[in-house]
Amino acid sequence: MNKRADEQVPRGRRHAGFARCGLAVGALLSTVLIGSGSGAAAEADAAPQVVAGEGAAFAMTNQTADNRIVSYRRAADGTLTRVGSVSTHGLGQGVDLDTQGALRLSDDHRFLYAPNPGSDDVTVFAVRGTELTFLQKVPAGDQPNSLALHDDVLYVLDGSVAGNGVLGFRVARNGTLTELEDSFRPLSSPVAVPGDVEFSPDGHLLLVTQKTTAVTLSPSIAIDAFRIRSDGYASAMPERNASHGVRPFSLAFRNNGELVVAESFDASEGRSALSSYRVSAEGLLSVVSGSVPNRQTDTCWVVVTKDGRYAYTANFGSGTISSYRYDDAGRVQLRDGEAASTGPMSQPVDLALSADGHYLYLLLRGTGGVAGFEIGPSGALRSLGTVTGELPVADGASGLAVY
Repeated sequence: MNKRADEQVPRGRRHAGFARCGLAVGALLSTVLIGSGSGAAAEADAAPQVVAGEGAAFAMTNQTADNRIVSYRRAADGTLTRVGSVSTHGLGQGVDLDTQGALRLSDDHRFLYAPNPGSDDVTVFAVRGTELTFLQKVPAGDQPNSLALHDDVLYVLDGSVAGNGVLGFRVARNGTLTELEDSFRPLSSPVAVPGDVEFSPDGHLLLVTQKTTAVTLSPSIAIDAFRIRSDGYASAMPERNASHGVRPFSLAFRNNGELVVAESFDASEGRSALSSYRVSAEGLLSVVSGSVPNRQTDTCWVVVTKDGRYAYTANFGSGTISSYRYDDAGRVQLRDGEAASTGPMSQPVDLALSADGHYLYLLLRGTGGVAGFEIGPSGALRSLGTVTGELPVADGASGLAVY
C-alpha cells in the first residue's frame, strides 16, 4: 500500500486491518465518584483512597458518543482491580489515537489530563486515589491526541492534517489550564502524521516524531525538536532531525537526557527496531545505537525504566513486549525480543510504569484489557494477569497512565 496515500484515508477505514500503528466552559467543580466495577479479573470493591505502596491506573475508552476514563486500583504487589469509569465530558474518535502519551498524570499524581480528539478539547481531572473529579475542559486545537507535561507547562499535539502542530498551556496550582496566547507551532512537515510529543527531562526541548516519509523535504524521515523558552513558548520553527529508522513512532528519555525512539518500519514483518540518540541543547540528535532490531512486527510504544537500565517496547503486530538494556557507554542492546506475549490478537498499544518503577502496564486494544508485569532485577518480566471490562474491544481504546 502507498503510505502517503494511506495517510489520507479516514482513520476508521485505515485501521480496519490488523497492522494498526505501522500502517496505520470555566472550571466545573462537580465531583464524580467512580462506581464499583466488575470483570474477568476485577470483582472486588475498591475504595477511592490508596495506602502506602499502592497506586492507581487510568485508561481511556476514546469512544465517540462519550469518551470515558476507566480507573483501576493498583495493589502493593502490582495487581490491578478495576473500579469503574467516569466521563471526560468530551468525545473520542472511535479508533485508537495512533499516538503515545494520550493520558498524562502530573508528577505529584494530583491531576490527570485527557484529550478528546472528537470534540477538539482536553479534560482536566483532580486525582484522589482512584477517584477523579472533573475540573475543566478547554479547547485544544484540531484533533488533540498526545500530551507532554513538564512542571507548569503542558503541550498538546494536534494530529490532523489541517492542524498539524503543538499548542501550549500554562498549568495553574489547582491543575487547570490556560492557553498560552499565540503558542501554536506547526511541525516541519504539513503532513507529518505525528506519533508522540515529549519534553526533555530538563524541559528545555519538546520533541515530536513524524510517521510519514516526506519525499520533498530533507531529511525525508524526521523527528522535530522545538526549543522551549523560560516563559513556556516554543521556538517558532523546530529543528528537523533525521530519524535513523523508518516510521519513528514514539519517544522516551533516560533521566540523563539520552533519547530512544521506537521504529515500526511500516509494519514490515519482523523488522521493527529501537534507536538511541544523544540530544544537544539546541535539539540536534546524534545516533548512539542505530535501529537495533527486535525481530518483532509493528513496534510503536516505548518506555524507559526509572533507573535508566532498561527500555521496553510494545509490538502491535506481534502481540508482544520486547526488552532492551543499556550498556555502560549508553548503547541499547536487545535483551529479549519476546520478553512477554499477550497473544496474537491482543494488539498491545500504550505502555506505562508505576511510580516506583517496579511494575509495567500495557493497554491491550484487541481485548479491551490492561496487562500488568513485575520487572525483575535483571529486567525480566513476570505476568501479573490482565484486567478486562469497560474498555472497548478492538475499537480504539487509547491512553494509559499509572502511579
